[in-house]
Amino acid sequence: MSTTRSRVQDHVQATPGVHFNQLKRDLDLATGQVQYHLNRLVDDDTLAVERVCGRAHYFDPAFDAWERRTLAFLRRETAREIIVRVHAAETMRPSTLTEELDLARSTVAWHVSNLTEADVLVKSTGRPTTVRLAHPERTAELLATVSPSLPDRLVDRFVRTVDSLFETTED
Repeated sequence: MSTTRSRVQDHVQATPGVHFNQLKRDLDLATGQVQYHLNRLVDDDTLAVERVCGRAHYFDPAFDAWERRTLAFLRRETAREIIVRVHAAETMRPSTLTEELDLARSTVAWHVSNLTEADVLVKSTGRPTTVRLAHPERTAELLATVSPSLPDRLVDRFVRTVDSLFETTED
């Protein structure tokens, strides 16, 4: 195995759920190099890929599909904050998340919808709507595994700012 491919594999194993652009930045490699080596590693079943909300995240294949999706969300600051708050409270109303995180309603709704679809959260059927973790123990174990990177946090904060501008003008 080439030195570059070993570096890519080692980095993915050390940072499960890392997405393509972050991997490229972290290893300071050209786009084509990263694509080539990731494709080879995925084709050889040395790495697994999970596409979540428009980003490809890479993992050791030892992680099951639910763990891969959950880790991918935990790499995103806003999704991670929602998961952490729901974990701490056990059950929470989306409106409370909106207030506590100072986010636009649409931002919280989008994240809650994606997290519910991915089986990370479960929404109640009654009124008022509440959310809880679908798998609290497993989620708690994964929380310690990842934290979002600085570029990911900056992108999330930019999106929040834009969302809040639109939310203010719509009201």
